[in-house]
Amino acid sequence: MNKKCLTLSDRIELSHLLREHLSLRKISRILSIPLSTLCDEIKKNRGRKKYDPLRAHKRSHKNKSKRRKGRCKIDTINGLSSFIYTKILTYQWSPQQIAHIWNARYPKHMTKKRISHEAIYAYIYVLPRGALKKELIANLRQSRKYRRHQRKGVKATRNLENMLSIHERPKEVEDRTIPGHWEGDLIIGRRNQSALGTLVERTTRSLILVPLKNREAHHVAQAFARAIKRLPKEMKLSMTYDQGREMAQHMIITKQTGIQVYFADPRSPWQRGTNENTNGLIRQYLPKGTDLNTVSHYRIKKIQDLLNSRPRKVLGYKTPQEAYGKLLKTSVRFKC
Repeated sequence: MNKKCLTLSDRIELSHLLREHLSLRKISRILSIPLSTLCDEIKKNRGRKKYDPLRAHKRSHKNKSKRRKGRCKIDTINGLSSFIYTKILTYQWSPQQIAHIWNARYPKHMTKKRISHEAIYAYIYVLPRGALKKELIANLRQSRKYRRHQRKGVKATRNLENMLSIHERPKEVEDRTIPGHWEGDLIIGRRNQSALGTLVERTTRSLILVPLKNREAHHVAQAFARAIKRLPKEMKLSMTYDQGREMAQHMIITKQTGIQVYFADPRSPWQRGTNENTNGLIRQYLPKGTDLNTVSHYRIKKIQDLLNSRPRKVLGYKTPQEAYGKLLKTSVRFKC
């Protein structure tokens, strides 16, 4: 059943079989057409009861002509292509964010003006080869062709002094109902010779970037403590970190800020999923292999501001900055 395109005779026979009230699975076997293809054909053409083979064939032929001419919906909507280019190239928005913000301008009945994120992805990848296509893809969130397999359930043991396990963390942290709980990590630079600290608030997804001169435990703890001290008292409740040796002096953070540090299980990045996801966003600006010692403080602040002002699906397309400011009932810009 490799047949994907239906002929007129296929559609006429399909129409007769539908009138006999046969199941789609049985029709699929009779016509030797994949079930998924039949489902799409019927869904796009007014359903089982109103299926018209001549109308369906005419519509299919018309859409095929459009594809041959290289026309697509995005090119027919005034201003949409330039909106996509601007948001991706200037602000590194994802197609999903672009589609949501664009569609918010138009009511649901104005379907000719609305667009899906899948259509934006398709539009980008069918562009002819050239600098524009290359730059657009480079500014998408991830450029991997395949998802990497996540290793789960691998046990390992590390012992940091006075370490509190993530399993001792209050349950209120898990459901994200109370803000002020953070996740921390390091982004490592070229040849493991440089690093940048990251702090992400679990409820608002607010990001603080912590410049580091080296990865020594005492220096890392002092740098994180300085960043946390700038936060309001109600936003300094806990921090969850992995069991990296750079956090061996975590008691310095607790003593200077009052924030309690909890440690995730070894090789369990999903226990700090918010931070891991945010690190992926940061890699758009600081790809692997970057010497982080050469990145200016101004550039780090700019990246932090861009990510805190980017609409997020998980926040109902509010920005982390808006979500954080709403909690404190004031406007906020993080320092790093």
